[in-house]
Amino acid sequence: MATLEDIGVSAAINILSALIFLLAFAILRLQPLNDRVYFPKWYLKGLRNNPLQSGGFVKKVVNLDWRAYIRFLNWVPDALKMPELELIDHAGLDSAVYLRIYLLGLKIFVPITLLAFSVLVPVNWTNRTLMKSGFAYSDIDILSISNVPIGSQRFWIHIIMAYASTVWTCFVLQKEYAKVAAMRLQFLASEKRRPDQFTVLVRNVPPDTVESVSECVEHFFLVNHTDHYLTNQVVYNANKLAKLVKEKKSKQNWLDYYHLKYSRNQSKRPMMKTRFLGLRGNKVDAINYQTAEVERLSKEIAEERERVKNDPKYIMPAAFVSFKTRWGAAVCAQTQQSRNPTLWLTDWAPEPRDVYWKNLAIPYVYLTIRRLVIGVAFFFLTFFFMIPITFVQSLASIEGIRNRVPFLKAIIDIPFIKSFIQGFLPGIALKIFLIVLPTILTLMSKFEGWESISALERRSASKYYIFNFVNVFLGSIIAGAAFDQLNTFLHQSANEIPKTIGVAIPMKATFFITYIMVDGWAGIAGEILRLKPLIIFHLKNFFLVKTDRDREKAMDPGSLDFNTGEPQIQLYFLLGLVYAVVTPFLLPFILVFFGLAYIVFRHQVINVYHQKYESGAAFWPDVHGRIIFALVVSQLSLLGLLSTKSAAQSAPFLIALPVLTISFHYFCKGRYQPAFTRYPLQEARRKDTLGHANEPNLNLKVYLQNAYLHPVFKGDDEDEDEEFNYKMDNNGTVLVPTKRQSRGNTSAPSR
Repeated sequence: MATLEDIGVSAAINILSALIFLLAFAILRLQPLNDRVYFPKWYLKGLRNNPLQSGGFVKKVVNLDWRAYIRFLNWVPDALKMPELELIDHAGLDSAVYLRIYLLGLKIFVPITLLAFSVLVPVNWTNRTLMKSGFAYSDIDILSISNVPIGSQRFWIHIIMAYASTVWTCFVLQKEYAKVAAMRLQFLASEKRRPDQFTVLVRNVPPDTVESVSECVEHFFLVNHTDHYLTNQVVYNANKLAKLVKEKKSKQNWLDYYHLKYSRNQSKRPMMKTRFLGLRGNKVDAINYQTAEVERLSKEIAEERERVKNDPKYIMPAAFVSFKTRWGAAVCAQTQQSRNPTLWLTDWAPEPRDVYWKNLAIPYVYLTIRRLVIGVAFFFLTFFFMIPITFVQSLASIEGIRNRVPFLKAIIDIPFIKSFIQGFLPGIALKIFLIVLPTILTLMSKFEGWESISALERRSASKYYIFNFVNVFLGSIIAGAAFDQLNTFLHQSANEIPKTIGVAIPMKATFFITYIMVDGWAGIAGEILRLKPLIIFHLKNFFLVKTDRDREKAMDPGSLDFNTGEPQIQLYFLLGLVYAVVTPFLLPFILVFFGLAYIVFRHQVINVYHQKYESGAAFWPDVHGRIIFALVVSQLSLLGLLSTKSAAQSAPFLIALPVLTISFHYFCKGRYQPAFTRYPLQEARRKDTLGHANEPNLNLKVYLQNAYLHPVFKGDDEDEDEEFNYKMDNNGTVLVPTKRQSRGNTSAPSR
């Protein structure tokens, strides 16, 4: 059982690690050679000049200005200086609202921490229950609810604290939900013209034996949206073509590398092996081999283009349908199009950057089956994963090491080594073991068939949060193998589960404190150092870069990964709310995380990250819902804990809290969530009026006709088949003579 001394050793290690990372970053960012690693966003915007273009060789590599090193901490005030409105214009609403999650953590936990340390800690500390019990306990347990005697009237203080923290959390959540909803509506109202404002994604177009998909879509929308329909772009299954183009680009990069290598040393032709990453197979001339590969792939790409052009099987029963006005698109996206609710399914089209093109080739009827399969697979993954986690956690403890490697007993009994194992090793072991998890969950979400990157990341985030709750939270506080735990829960009555969890929670406070320091302190400081992108950039810069364009491609600005970052933040909300009343000693560690993370990620958003898409903060309802879930879990666990403390008079007063909290959630959902799921027709009409006044001569059809063309036809190879591009553009732009007798119902052709 970890003591204050063990926590102190862990804190010292993590603080020292964080300071080393921050100091290394502060120095490395000043060097001209690293400018594109630590300020890539400004290069992508064209607002920063390359310092390597001027000065002598030494000045191009090392910053010789001694005054810059005196001001090496200026990045902190610089990160906080940019106003939020300017930040939205600079980085987008998604990034600005994501940063507000960290501010939300500070708004919730600063007052709760002050109140807990001024009221709860003295109440817990002034008892002598643990000292008289004869059981093993740590110094931290003395400050927790475990030190309050059974049946004590002091539990009323904990119940009042639970009500106070709930009321304050709900108050802050309501204000923040209202603020973010207003920010979203303002962003949509003031945003510049974008293709997705006029476009709807139509799925499950019914098959027709007479008309093609394009003709069928054209006919349907000319009849049912006569005054507003503009054009359509059918969806092609170009997955194989995209794979070939990607492979060709990879081969071309290798060819460029070998050409560059040969230009530096023309006395020797570069050689390579042809199999398994260049490690096996026959040794051949690298330039000749890669040239032949590029030519072979170019031929295959041309053949695949012909198949996509001529084979109707490559056309999917889906299309991007564009309208003359935002109002027309809003009406179509938010209404049922057919008497059969499974046909002509419409929803807002993602912005072109946000489309996950590979999944558009999945037939709509398969999506339900895929999601059912993934649901079952995720259930088993969650519980099977607990077996290795429990095993790793057992190894990362004093008892586990003594049992499995008894010859190390003399070493681990050394006070510093013992403190290191108890205060640092469990957290870092869990962190390392979970590294591969986000990749697995992302692959599962891709298999489900979500058509946009933002939706895919939100689904991955939901899975990650559930996994963290079951394995990291429940799995850490409840000892035992996965099936034993599952069996226990299945055979307990519902009112026994909170007791089981509530009793175990105070005993695991020290573990979660070490985890917060490893993941939330050192981990966040390591994020700003960007060690991996730094190494990769310099390797590419040395081996591949020939021009400024190559150097720009070598940059890896990264982005805010919502699918991994937000669930990790939510774990800290969960821990803070659960332990606020039980073990308040954990709260300061949570505050350090939120404060440090806000500064670090604000710097990254301003200078580094380049977002892959803009969803207009569509993720906020998920953020709100998970904090509400954490609040309810904290209330039920406290209720379960008090029920074991013979607090029969005070415990029933907690029953109302979950009911009130869930009612508050439904109030917020009904009041604010429509701003994230619907687009008001009033706002659409207003935006149309302003747009027509500002751009009266805009040719909207020209603007939209290529917006949702598959990227594989927009790249370097698009000029290889201009006729094909023209044909695809015209799928929704020329009058299609219908082959149906019902054509007379169409009042006007598409213009």
